[in-house]
Amino acid sequence: QVQLVESGGGLVQPGGSLRLSCAASGSIFSFNAMGWYRQTAGKEREVVALLGSSGSTNYADSVKGRFTISRDNAKNTMYLQMNSLKPEDTAVYYCNGGIWAGLKYYNYWGQGTQVTVSS
Repeated sequence: QVQLVESGGGLVQPGGSLRLSCAASGSIFSFNAMGWYRQTAGKEREVVALLGSSGSTNYADSVKGRFTISRDNAKNTMYLQMNSLKPEDTAVYYCNGGIWAGLKYYNYWGQGTQVTVSS
């Protein structure tokens, strides 16, 4: 069973930075795609950044130029570097990994880590 565990959330002032980590229990080579999502109370979970197996990246317009998604295959870990944080970035952040197995797509989620941007 694949497990994803996020860490690195916390309280930061506007304009500050945080780096989130997502550690996989197995090799992240197994994932066809990975990404970071976030959710606030009463709202649907939204995509923040996506990372393809080829290394391609996509970002939500709201975080372009401020957030960077990356992975360290040797450490089986994905990261989200968040700079110039704004109060509206406050949310629970979830990492996600998807694996194709034949015709089935398996989606895995971490437990989430809280990010609060406030002065």
